[in-house]
Amino acid sequence: MRITSITAGAGGMYCGSCIRDNALAKALLQRGHEVLLVPLYTPPRTDGPSVSEQRVFFGGISVYLEQYSRLFRSTPWMIDRLWESPWLLRAVSQRGVQTQPEQLGELTVSILEGQHGRQRKEFDKLVHWLKTQPIPDVIDISNSILISLAPALKKAIERPICCTLQGENIFLDHLSEPYRSRALSLIREHAQSVDRFIAVSDYCAGYMAEYLQIPGAKIDVVPLGISADEFTPRLRPSDQPFTVGYLGRIAPEKGIHLLCDAYHRLREQNEFEECRLELAGYLGPEHRGYLEGLTRQIAEWDLQNEIHYRGPLEFEDKVSFFQELDLFSVPATYDDPKGLALLEAMACGVPVIAANRGTYTEFIQRTGGGVLVPPEDPASLMAELVRLRNDDAGRAALGQSGSLAVREHYSADAMAVRALDVYSRLHAGSH
Repeated sequence: MRITSITAGAGGMYCGSCIRDNALAKALLQRGHEVLLVPLYTPPRTDGPSVSEQRVFFGGISVYLEQYSRLFRSTPWMIDRLWESPWLLRAVSQRGVQTQPEQLGELTVSILEGQHGRQRKEFDKLVHWLKTQPIPDVIDISNSILISLAPALKKAIERPICCTLQGENIFLDHLSEPYRSRALSLIREHAQSVDRFIAVSDYCAGYMAEYLQIPGAKIDVVPLGISADEFTPRLRPSDQPFTVGYLGRIAPEKGIHLLCDAYHRLREQNEFEECRLELAGYLGPEHRGYLEGLTRQIAEWDLQNEIHYRGPLEFEDKVSFFQELDLFSVPATYDDPKGLALLEAMACGVPVIAANRGTYTEFIQRTGGGVLVPPEDPASLMAELVRLRNDDAGRAALGQSGSLAVREHYSADAMAVRALDVYSRLHAGSH
C-alpha cells in the first residue's frame, strides 16, 4: 500500500506521539509498503533515526507570524522558505518552543478553522505539495488537533482519511475559554470528513469517543508498538545497588514527587537501605521549577547521593538505563493515554509498578509485566516497592512475562499489522 502519514513535531521535546508515528512508518516501510511521513510545525524529535520528510509544513515560525501579523499571511511562498528551513526550525526548537496549551488557545482555534483561519496559506502549501507526490491509498492524520486538514485533503486528493487519537484531550482541556469550547466544536465538525478513527489504546478509544462525540463503531484500536527487539533484557549484577527508575517527561502529573517521597519514607523506616532511585527524561522550560523544588527537597532529606536525575536520554542510553533497573515506576496523577516507557521497561524485562488508571491498566493486565496500585495512594506504592524488593523470584516472573507479552502484543510490527488492516479496509471500500 501507499500511505501518507501526517505527524506533528513538538518543538525540542521527545514526544510520545512522534516516536509512535515514526515507529509505525518504519515498520510499514520494512514490510514493503510506501510511506510518506510528513512533519508539521517542527522536525519531530525521536530517540532513534527519523524516517520523516526533511521538509516541514506549517512551520512553527510561519504559523506564529501569520497568527499575529497580517503581512505574513500574504508573503510569497518562496520568501517563506527563508524561515521554514528544518535547520532553523530545529535551532528555534532547541531554545524552547511554547507548547503549553494555556498560551496557545487563539492559535489552536485558528488552525482548527482550517482554510478559514489565519494559516490558510499553510493549508494551500501542503495540498499543493501533496498533489505533486504519488497519490496515496489512504491518508492518516496523527491527531485530532490536525483534523482541520481532513476537508481540504479529502477534496484535493480524494482518498480515504484516517485520524489517529492519541489523548489530545489533555491539551484541549488546558485551553482557556472560549478557546476550549470553540476548538471542540471545530473538531467535531471536521470529524464528518474523516472516514475512520484510530485510537492507540482501548482506554483512549472509549474516552475519546465520548469526548469528541464520535460513534464507537467508527473507531478502531491499533495498540502502541515499540521496536521491541532493540530493548533486550540483561541480567543484573548481584553486587549492584537495588535500583528503582522512572523515565518520561519531568512533570508533576507523572507523579515523580510521589515516587521520591515514597523512597524517602521507606529510607526513614530502614526499608530501602543501599538502594537507588534514578530519574530520566525530557525537562521542559515550564517544569524547571518543579525539578528544582524536587532537588531541594532531596537535599533536605540528605538523599542526593541516592536519588539522581540523568536528563534526557538518547536511544542507546535509554536502553542501558532500563537494563540497570530492578523496578520501574510511574505513579501518575492523570489518565495517560500512551505510556510508551512502560512498554520499553517491560521489553527489557523490568517489572513495572504503575498507577491503576488510563492506559497503564490495560498494559499491566494484558502483559502481566507488573502490578497496579491505587492512584495517589502512597501507602500502597510503598508496600509494593518493599514487597517486590524482597521477592527476587516474583520480580523475575513479572519481568519475563512482560518481556514476552510486549513482543507479542506491543511490537512495532504488530502495530503495523493492525494499522494495515484498517487501511486495507478503507482502501477496498473506496472503490
